Amino acid sequence: MKQITFEHINKLGIIVAENDRYRHYHYPKMLTRYDSNFIEFKSLPSLTEFKDAEAYLREYHLKNGQKHVKFYFPANIKPAGELVGYLTDMGYEVGFLELYAIQPKHFPEVTDNTNIDIQVVTDKSLEVLLTLQYKHDVNYGGEFAGQKADLIKRQFEDQNIQQLLAFYKGSPAGYVDVIISNETAEIDNLTVDERYQNKGIGSRLQKYVMESFPEKTVILVADGEDTPREMYKKQNYQYHGFRYETQKVYED
Repeated sequence: MKQITFEHINKLGIIVAENDRYRHYHYPKMLTRYDSNFIEFKSLPSLTEFKDAEAYLREYHLKNGQKHVKFYFPANIKPAGELVGYLTDMGYEVGFLELYAIQPKHFPEVTDNTNIDIQVVTDKSLEVLLTLQYKHDVNYGGEFAGQKADLIKRQFEDQNIQQLLAFYKGSPAGYVDVIISNETAEIDNLTVDERYQNKGIGSRLQKYVMESFPEKTVILVADGEDTPREMYKKQNYQYHGFRYETQKVYED
């Protein structure tokens, strides 16, 4: 398997500023999506450099009515020292992501279950997808859920994104987005409704991706502190590195 890096992961947003230290990504169509409105550092910043970037991004976001700041640090480098102390003192959330990849032929066999049906989203089923995702997204606020619905519609029109729906005994139970490039198929937004978890739906969604793109490297990013990463390891995904992130949401 060729070396996969975080550069292979799709970034939903446009670069609006870049210098020797960082790139600033912005997505005006969805200002509430933190993962599309952020600064990505090219090298680990000093505390002074971080504060300068922080002040710039905070001012930029305030002009757009955004209440957050978010930063990604370079891959495979763990922030330490006074920088981490500052983030803690200022109330930032700090976490890390892990990058995984697999050749489809190495994905384990999945037991057939006639109760589970995987379908590519069509004009007829788009509304089903929108309803199911809205149910999950509204937990993050009505504004976010509404903007996410618009994003789903735009992605439906994108030839490089395949949206999949999982049905369990005829009821919508889960979904995943597949972001397609020349060499990779990226699994994103993999979700199984809590009513249908532990029934093999997540595995069936992934298996469908493996069968649909047998010649591509399938990649995904997992929360480094969440349980799904253990599932990916058991499914023969290979670990390709980590990246730390930090964000802060302001009350006003």
